[in-house]
Amino acid sequence: MVPDSTANMHVNIAANVHLPAPTAWPIVLALGITLVFAGLVTSESVSILGAILTIAGAVGWFRNVLPHEAHESVPVLQEKPVLETLRPEVARLGLPHDSKRAWLPLEIYPVSAGVKGGLAGSVAMAVLTMLYGLLKQQSIWYPINLLVAGFFPAAVNATTAQIAAFHLSAFLIAIPIHLLTSLLVGLLYGAMLPMFPRRPILLGGLIVPIVWSGLLYTTLDIINPVLNQRISWFWFVLSQVGFGIVAGVVVSQQQRIRTWQGLPFAIRAGIEAPGVMAERDEER
Repeated sequence: MVPDSTANMHVNIAANVHLPAPTAWPIVLALGITLVFAGLVTSESVSILGAILTIAGAVGWFRNVLPHEAHESVPVLQEKPVLETLRPEVARLGLPHDSKRAWLPLEIYPVSAGVKGGLAGSVAMAVLTMLYGLLKQQSIWYPINLLVAGFFPAAVNATTAQIAAFHLSAFLIAIPIHLLTSLLVGLLYGAMLPMFPRRPILLGGLIVPIVWSGLLYTTLDIINPVLNQRISWFWFVLSQVGFGIVAGVVVSQQQRIRTWQGLPFAIRAGIEAPGVMAERDEER
């Protein structure tokens, strides 16, 4: 009986390996400390949030190691995995001419993709913001006037009825501001989404709008005090997410082109340069 039990014990030991349990508390602690110091130059609310995350991260991390370190049992594969592939040869990255490095990503979206995404996202954001004005203030002009309130010092003492009224000057200023901002963000999406090919909508529709809203939350009092006093952050974040989802979908549906940064300027500009690029066929 003894030899059999000893053999079973060796089998169990070989079948499982005890490793430290994974934990996200160190990342939470690092983020909390970062926000504590970031709040020194932005807002005290950021420092308070950082202090809460720091305490929670420290407590959670120490609970994972004290009084006993947390482990998890990982099964060990007894058989060697068999690797199968449909490719008879190793895929290699294409290098431009004599370049000694590969430019990643290999394919990017053209500038037109960012422009289309920015314009589509601007329409989605405009619809959501005007819907907010119609539902909350009974006027579609209310969010438009808030957008450009920083250009009019008298708007600080304006009443809700005055802001909700139509003003031609505010409307003419709001259009280029909205379009220019949307185009710039659309171009940013076109540059960033190829780097995250698996979940582009998650990046463009949720992560970027939330980060952008957080940055504006700490600086909006300086940029536009009137908007900071009257803004509805729920609808603001909702409009940003709407922009991000629409712009991300439009950009991701566009045809990609190969990266040409590593090629000589003559080739990128389409200039006929003998010795650098193949000469064009004169007969065509």
